[in-house]
Amino acid sequence: MSEISEEPQPTGPTTMPAVEEAFEEINVAEPLVGIVIGSKNDKPKMQPAGAALHEAGIRYEVRVMSAHRDPELVREYCTNARMRGLKVIIAGAGMSAALPGVAAAHTDLPVIGVPILGSSLGGLDALLSAVQMPPGIPVACVAIDGAKNAGMLATRIVNC
Repeated sequence: MSEISEEPQPTGPTTMPAVEEAFEEINVAEPLVGIVIGSKNDKPKMQPAGAALHEAGIRYEVRVMSAHRDPELVREYCTNARMRGLKVIIAGAGMSAALPGVAAAHTDLPVIGVPILGSSLGGLDALLSAVQMPPGIPVACVAIDGAKNAGMLATRIVNC
């Protein structure tokens, strides 16, 4: 879980500072879930995943890495994920949404894909990319912009 402020938190519909802080790519001691996103622009869409994990008391980390621009970084992160103690990877990306599939190709951990609404095709391109995986490369997929459900699903997996 990311660092929590000792100050009382407002009760209204506000942002969660601890979740926002985690989305600044801080290192968290012994995270159980890795959230990877293809672009910094995807952070606001993926914060509900962090919020769900935070509410469940699950430690997580957030990294920005593109399957197209940084394929070696994605491979290294996913290959070493289990050794680092991660139990689940949540991968959010828009457009071609290759990140969930590339992540799943380089780990045996569960990968949850979050297709992110893009500027064209209403997110359908990302959705189809995340769910149409070849045999042997499984990706669990939630709805377009379904980051909250991804966080809830990761919580269930971690708590099994």
